[in-house]
Amino acid sequence: MSAVDTEFVEGFGGAKLAVHRIGAGRPLLLLHGLFSSAEVNWIKYGHAALIAEAGFEVIMPDLRAHGQSAAPQEPGAYPHDVLVTDLQAVVRALGLSDYDLGGFSLGARTSLKGVIAGLSPRRLVLGGMGLEGLVKWGGRSAFFLDVIARYGTIPRDDPAYFAQNFMRSMKIDPVAARLLLESIEGAGIEDFAAVTMPTLVVCGTEDRDNGSPHALAEELAQGVLAEIPGTHMSCVTKRELGVEIARFLAA
Repeated sequence: MSAVDTEFVEGFGGAKLAVHRIGAGRPLLLLHGLFSSAEVNWIKYGHAALIAEAGFEVIMPDLRAHGQSAAPQEPGAYPHDVLVTDLQAVVRALGLSDYDLGGFSLGARTSLKGVIAGLSPRRLVLGGMGLEGLVKWGGRSAFFLDVIARYGTIPRDDPAYFAQNFMRSMKIDPVAARLLLESIEGAGIEDFAAVTMPTLVVCGTEDRDNGSPHALAEELAQGVLAEIPGTHMSCVTKRELGVEIARFLAA
């Protein structure tokens, strides 16, 4: 299997976005989750290589304020749904027209919002996502904004401790992360009418951090559900995540 190649494209406002690529074949654009990176979500545990071996070119941007991408601290760099604007910029910069799209957690939310905004992948993958995580985003966002507000002071027995440590290990800039979170909006069920393509909802059996994956699959015109072992965090380490994505895309 070939090595992962990295290039940079311009997102909103000229921000440099790192884009990692592996494999050859039909393009699959995959977005990682909050406070994570393409390396942690898709490369480290072998998902990208597994999907590439199934005949795909796996294209994995680092989202703004994550990984090797720019993390500007100016409020003007984070307009409404800037991640969707960045996603559209990546699609244009890479000349993608016939491709598949997916993501995990925040990446899933961004992928779905991209479709609502007009992107038209052949197939869509929503990982680590449930219905409430999309239509009741405010509650989920408030949790992470609290983590950022108390960053560095959260005690070990606090439910937010793990998120704080993950931010620290990933070297997330709290200022940029707060601005990014404040730019994100959820989706209404009425918006799902735009999601007409076959859509895989893949979620850990112990993962209900973003609500019910079953309810989400039922709300989508061509939604199918695949459950894999693990919690919201641990399912990313399981080979089954890559297996289910590859199986769905190859069908």
